[in-house]
Amino acid sequence: MIREAQETDLKELLHLYLYLHETAVPEMTEHLHQTWQSILEDKNHHIIVKLADHRIVSSCVCVIIPNLTRNIRPYALIENVVTHPEHRRKGYATACLHYAKQIAEASNCYKIMLLTGSKQEVTHRFYANAGFNGADKTAYIQWLESAK
Repeated sequence: MIREAQETDLKELLHLYLYLHETAVPEMTEHLHQTWQSILEDKNHHIIVKLADHRIVSSCVCVIIPNLTRNIRPYALIENVVTHPEHRRKGYATACLHYAKQIAEASNCYKIMLLTGSKQEVTHRFYANAGFNGADKTAYIQWLESAK
């Protein structure tokens, strides 16, 4: 089953993110809960989850960004693509990406973008097999310091 995240999914999703790049589940603070509520209430922010055996095993985020170019068509940005290691190579992340594509198409987006920090060929093949290409654009990133 693939669906958008629900309010009760927060803890399970945070545990899945440990297989992305997080090193610990964040403390359940008011800031975390406010951020979660903001995401759930934002019509342009979609957290897609794949369930297997009633557990979240894969996920991605799809954000629809309003735009003033391309005939005033928005574009979509995908982030936080992750699958639990015990459930990889079963097509779950691909299914999440296809679900994100459906959201983007329904929102009349003219493109979907994603970045990966992985240098592994298997990861690049995965995205290529899911319909993405790494040839049309060049990505640049500037990391910002924490505002602690």
